[in-house]
This record gives sequence, C-alpha cells and structure tokens, in this order.
Amino acid sequence: MYILSNNKQEEEQPQSPPMTEDARKNATVEAIQQLGQTVTPTGESNIFCMTIIGQIEGHIVLPPQNKTTKYEHLIPQLVAAEQNPKIEGVLIILNTVGGDVEAGLAIAEMIATLSKPTVTLVLGGGHSIGVPIAVASNYSLIAETATMTIHPIRLNGLVIGVPQTFEYLDKMQERVIKFVTRHSNISDEKFKELMFKTGELTRDIGTSVVGPDAVKFGLIDALGGVGEGIRELNRLIEERRKANTGGMVQ
Repeated sequence: MYILSNNKQEEEQPQSPPMTEDARKNATVEAIQQLGQTVTPTGESNIFCMTIIGQIEGHIVLPPQNKTTKYEHLIPQLVAAEQNPKIEGVLIILNTVGGDVEAGLAIAEMIATLSKPTVTLVLGGGHSIGVPIAVASNYSLIAETATMTIHPIRLNGLVIGVPQTFEYLDKMQERVIKFVTRHSNISDEKFKELMFKTGELTRDIGTSVVGPDAVKFGLIDALGGVGEGIRELNRLIEERRKANTGGMVQ
C-alpha cells in the first residue's frame, strides 16, 4: 500500500490575471450587442420597467427575423414584480405592432389586476392588440408622434367558412371592445366607430389614431414621455403609501 504525504504548506490560490485590453474590448462589444450601450445604469430602483416591443408572440412561434415579445416571458416578470416588496410601481413601455389576441389580452388582464401602481407609455406605436395593453394600467401616456391602429380582429392562415368560426371571431372582438372601454374613457360607440371606419387604412377597415387624437377620444389619459411617466408613477406610489399608513407620513 502506498501512502502519499504532502508536507508542504498549502499554497495560496493563484490570483486571476488582470483583464487584458482585448478582453476589455470584447466585454464592451458584448455589452453593445446585448444591451445597446457600453455602461449600464447601476443602483436599485423601486420601479420595475417592462418593455413590450415588436410583435406579441403567443401560441405560434414567429420566424426568427421578427422582433418579438413572448408573452410567456412577460407573465413571470409581472408575477415577480407583484411579489417583490421592493418593487412599488411598474412602468410599461410599448412600441408594438400587435400580435396574438389571446396573448395580448392575457398580458393586459395581468397588468390591470396588479395591486401596485402601473403606468403605460406608448412610444412609436401601440397598434392592434397593443391598444388593450396600453389602457390596462392605472394611468396611460402616449408620445405626441406615436400612433395607435384600431381595427377589427383578423384571422391568419386557413379559415373554415362556417357560422361557428365567425361567431367565435365576433365574441373575441367583443372581449377586446369591452376591455378597452372598461379601462379607458372612450365610449363603446366611439371605439366601434374607429374600429369599423372605412377608407382610412389601405385595403382594410379601421383607424390610425395619433397621440393627440388618442387623448381627445379618451383612449389615453395624457400626452407625455418617460419623464412624465415616472413622475406620475411616483405620485401614484406616494398615494398608495399614504393609504397604507392611514394618511400619516413621516
């Protein structure tokens, strides 16, 4: 039997070599590719910012060249924000062309049922099923140059032309109309008028509403940008704090 003994004292763990210039450049390039910037902001915040961009992907996986937001990624984020005591408010930024109707409604319902203050901001566009998401929060904002396209629900792919198909489509459309009118100041008649308007969209029916008109119709609460959105969210957070402490603030 052989017994190996080591009488040497334990050597110190070798320190990692300093980062070379090439490694620093690679890290910077990776940060630009992943985040679009070289330095990321640090520090904890009591506001959770969630972005919904591109096309909302639902039950069908879209081609890889499409810029998409997957609803199965957003739902856990909203649940985590609701459970995290350090998060006091949620800011949702939209620049979406729409997408899957059921996925969009699921996201909108989750935003609407959060117990914490929420603010949505439409930048660029909040089209199609992005409209219910935009109005689901406690307070909604839209940039002056942003647009929102309101149109009837459409089906992609093979459609079986039977009464049941069109009845299902009509019921789904009614769900969208009821959600939007319940969470905004637009009337049922006005929203349907915008939805079924002819002649404004090429080869389609519907309406493209720009920022000031969205506010005028009561669809969105106010014009504004990121600064106004965070200011309004902080105001709602402060109101919630006062309500939880019975109006006493130290």
